[in-house]
Amino acid sequence: MADTAAPSKTPSAPSPFMAQYLSIKARHANALLFFRMGDFYELFFEDAVQAARVLDITLTSRGEYEGRPIPMAGVPYHAAEGYLARLIKAGCRVAVCEQTETPAEAKKRGSKAIVNRDIVRIVTPGTLTEDALLPARQDQALAAIALGTGGTEAAIAVCDVSTGRFDVTALAAEALADSLMAYPLSELLVSEGDLDKPAIANASALSTAPVTFRPARSATHKSGEALLKETFGIAALEALGDFGRAELSAIGLLLDYVKLTQAGSEIRLDPPIRARAEGHLAIDPATRTSLEIDRSMRGDRDGSLLGTIDRTVTAPGARLLASRLARPSVDRAEIEARFDAVAWFADDRDTVESVRSSLRAAPDLERARTRLRLGRGGPRDLVAIGRALTASHEAASRLAETSSGLPPKIAEAIAALDLRNDSNLAALAEDLRKALSETPPTLARDGGFVAPGWDEALDEARGLRDDSRQIIAALQARYADETGISALKIKFNNVLGYFVDVPARHGDPLMKPPLSETFIHRQTLASNVRFSTQELSELAGKISRAEDEAKARELAIFDDFCQRIDALNTPLTRTAAAIADLDVAAASAEWAFEADAVRPLLTDDTTFKATGLRHPVVEAALKKEGQGFTANDLNLSGEDESGTRLLLVTGPNMAGKSTYLRQAALAVILAQAGLFVPARSLTLGLADRIFSRVGASDDLARGRSTFMVEMVETAAILNQATERSFVIMDEVGRGTSTWDGLAIAWTAVEHLHSVNKARALFATHYHELTKLVEDLPGAANASLRAKEWKDDLVFLHEVQAGPADKSYGVQVAKLAGLPKKAVKRAGQILKQLEAEPSAPESLPLFAAASLAPDTDESEGAETIGPSEVDLMLQKIDPDSLTPREALDLLYRLKSLGGD
Repeated sequence: MADTAAPSKTPSAPSPFMAQYLSIKARHANALLFFRMGDFYELFFEDAVQAARVLDITLTSRGEYEGRPIPMAGVPYHAAEGYLARLIKAGCRVAVCEQTETPAEAKKRGSKAIVNRDIVRIVTPGTLTEDALLPARQDQALAAIALGTGGTEAAIAVCDVSTGRFDVTALAAEALADSLMAYPLSELLVSEGDLDKPAIANASALSTAPVTFRPARSATHKSGEALLKETFGIAALEALGDFGRAELSAIGLLLDYVKLTQAGSEIRLDPPIRARAEGHLAIDPATRTSLEIDRSMRGDRDGSLLGTIDRTVTAPGARLLASRLARPSVDRAEIEARFDAVAWFADDRDTVESVRSSLRAAPDLERARTRLRLGRGGPRDLVAIGRALTASHEAASRLAETSSGLPPKIAEAIAALDLRNDSNLAALAEDLRKALSETPPTLARDGGFVAPGWDEALDEARGLRDDSRQIIAALQARYADETGISALKIKFNNVLGYFVDVPARHGDPLMKPPLSETFIHRQTLASNVRFSTQELSELAGKISRAEDEAKARELAIFDDFCQRIDALNTPLTRTAAAIADLDVAAASAEWAFEADAVRPLLTDDTTFKATGLRHPVVEAALKKEGQGFTANDLNLSGEDESGTRLLLVTGPNMAGKSTYLRQAALAVILAQAGLFVPARSLTLGLADRIFSRVGASDDLARGRSTFMVEMVETAAILNQATERSFVIMDEVGRGTSTWDGLAIAWTAVEHLHSVNKARALFATHYHELTKLVEDLPGAANASLRAKEWKDDLVFLHEVQAGPADKSYGVQVAKLAGLPKKAVKRAGQILKQLEAEPSAPESLPLFAAASLAPDTDESEGAETIGPSEVDLMLQKIDPDSLTPREALDLLYRLKSLGGD
């Protein structure tokens, strides 16, 4: 008998709704799809499973697909921003799909037609604009990197979608990673065609932000040229600048992605600014981490240089200060102009407080302007712009009244902020003040944000709406009186509109003459009966039309303001920049007051001469604990009378060597950022690069041990430092054997001195290196003072000329809490090492099987040779001992060994 197969079940075709979903999802397979359904964004299939896990929301199901339940999860649309923030933080990308028509409009196409939907934007880490999703005081950088044809040239295109800023930099390929890390990266774009190129691979590996790979066709110079022309409506690139192929490739990669995430909407960025790579102090990623410029070792803002000195009162000011610290200038004229602005404020504390008081009232004009231009803003953004214009004008007016002789940066800020200089901005600020309510809603469609008296047509529509509601209340009272039914109510719902509602027991009288001639039966429920009347229907129509007219008029007013803001984009951009400049100058003066910081004196040579130099972060931490900071001098003047450009720093651990090194490097960064420095004085020849190799950790993800990381960082310094560089290095060579480490440290000092000729601080515990100064004319010794007092070590944190007499390592170990026996044994070994430094193989490290016993400290006795226990053990023949003899021997050994 032949086998008979059971008939297979043919999967049914997906419903029209699910077909719509699958079609849209197929276009954005790599993003979670937020699918708008009424008051919720719903997610289906794997998107729902992933979102439920990340957001900790309920996973349910809706219908079936191919015979299996469809997983579903959802979030309320009015609370979507909070959920989006969590998803983005978890590294997800989200495609937002909105209804593009109303259910009523869909029904006109047929009774079974479903509402049309489409993607309105794709939310990624680098393209956020909402306040709830962005840290207010931190920039957001979306960057794209590309190489030129030969592979030796590279370019970075970076924008902040939330503010509109757009920068392009051409640079050497080997400098790509260092320059890229200067930006607060939120997302990095890389062409799939560049993945095998070392410069791109290295930069991608160093990025702490998500890396998004894009098709190679989007990263070509032709793509960049076409998108630049399309974005800025120009016929020739010369209107924006003379871009090279690498720059255009990076631009193409960036603009193509921005266009994709805006779902076809117009790209809203400011014209690109071409930045010179050599215009900034070069800081490699390891140095940024070591010096804790904007993040501490824990990854927090607290404890960083930025967190310590930031006194800004506006979000744009905070972002500008962070940018200046991340990318200090090498342009002496620009730095001096910043110094002038800070110094002008520093001379008048009252003016500082007055200006800061005005600026505190200025919301974030930069981001509000951009959200409105992108079509994502609301009435609150209009209010923010109006208040920012008013507050900044007030600050400018106060400054203009103070005195003459204003430094250029202050004068430029006043000119940009004084509304009397721009009638269009003045009119916008005044109109926004008059037109908008004090507490507007988030969304324009909610209405109620235009103040009474601003628009006659709106007031008329609102009056009709409000009057009609009063008429409804009067009509209800009249109907109740005419029918004698005190429980009669006029109610509203989305199905029936306005209706008369009475308890069921009163329904029959209304359905009989003469009342039935007025009341038309609509619906009978278990406990209520509902009616309508001709008068009520006509009134409902008037109310509906009045509400629609009021909302439409408010939306028209909102759109009109958006168009005015778009037309004034250039002066608004200038205003936002002036607010940030003014805020940073005043805040820097405020910090200088607090920290007793001084204006550096800049020179064209390679001088570094500081008196009373202090570490701003450490000093601030000590102040909180009621302690003072010990200031120190440093002179790396190179060509002056001292001739020193390399300082060998020795001294015990915990004495302050790393602090001394770091405070010098931070002084360079502060000065070249245009900020004052905590010292009595500082004379500085501008540096081109700054290097810091202080401390080390492994990099297991890249297969590097701690020592390998140390050597890679050391190699970068010795290969790249120039005469204008500033270098700090600490404990080079400590990760390997003593002689290997000493050899590496030795040659590093010689190379820094004789080849790089950089200004350098080199801290070490290899005291043999201190003799190098006899053969290196540009080198000198310095040490951190410490004193022994009653068997304890006291750190003085003072720097003195000459090498340290010893490292005090055993004393530091004692302070750290090593067991007393271990400390004593370390002291014994140290004495023997010092006595026979050339014969380490003779040490009894293996001959002594245990720690030396305690000695009578009052007699100062020490055991260096074999102990009594050692001698007894040497005489024992274990094989000849009886059990009783062995037990007796153990008790004797215990009595000799002590505790």
